[in-house]
Amino acid sequence: MVAEGQLSVTEAEARFAHLPFEDLGFARVDHHRAVRGLGPEVIYARSKTPEQVAAIATALLRREGAPVLVTKAEEAHARAVLDGHPEASWHPRSGMIVLRRVSRAPSGTVMVLCAGTSDLPVAEEASVTAEAFGCGVDLVVDVGVAGPHRLFAEVERLQRSAVLIVVAGMEGALPSLAAGLFGGPVIAVPTSVGYGAAFDGLAALLGMLNSCALGVSVVNIDNGFGAGVIAARMLARGDS
Repeated sequence: MVAEGQLSVTEAEARFAHLPFEDLGFARVDHHRAVRGLGPEVIYARSKTPEQVAAIATALLRREGAPVLVTKAEEAHARAVLDGHPEASWHPRSGMIVLRRVSRAPSGTVMVLCAGTSDLPVAEEASVTAEAFGCGVDLVVDVGVAGPHRLFAEVERLQRSAVLIVVAGMEGALPSLAAGLFGGPVIAVPTSVGYGAAFDGLAALLGMLNSCALGVSVVNIDNGFGAGVIAARMLARGDS
């Protein structure tokens, strides 16, 4: 970039000074993660102060990697980030902040099936993440197994998708039903939605891990972000 005149020698020296990481005192921002093909670090906001989240976001935005995301953010985190970066997108339901998106879109669509309206925060986290990685996303809400005809009505739409993300709490049965209607990969996301014996999502997690349907993989409880990243990587790998 220096030889091409896109970057001054002084700017290049400043960048090298922060390689392979930038020490902010409270965090060491890994700037080599994008070089390794993994994309920039993603900021997990929970247990961080708004000022810490904003500082890490600013450090990441000084580099060119994408996407730049904050997960599990609260209103105070969003205000701090938006004060310095008003172009960012804040999604209060899912706690996602999108500061930079991937510009190149992989082929294929990620369908996100959301069992119930109570599961929407996690489903939106998966959707926003996949979209930030450049994927086309189709979100279908309230198609849980208590009314399977609601899912059957969407079978053609489902079968046009490349990857399914299935988000469900309670007993976590929806991924098995969906996988029986779809021949591609299914990423199951258990949520902490449910009454006492749901054990904050453990019942759904165990049910999904014991699925009898083929092609179902499972991420951690309430980890819509992880599901979105996996789906995006599947589509990107198919384009390579």
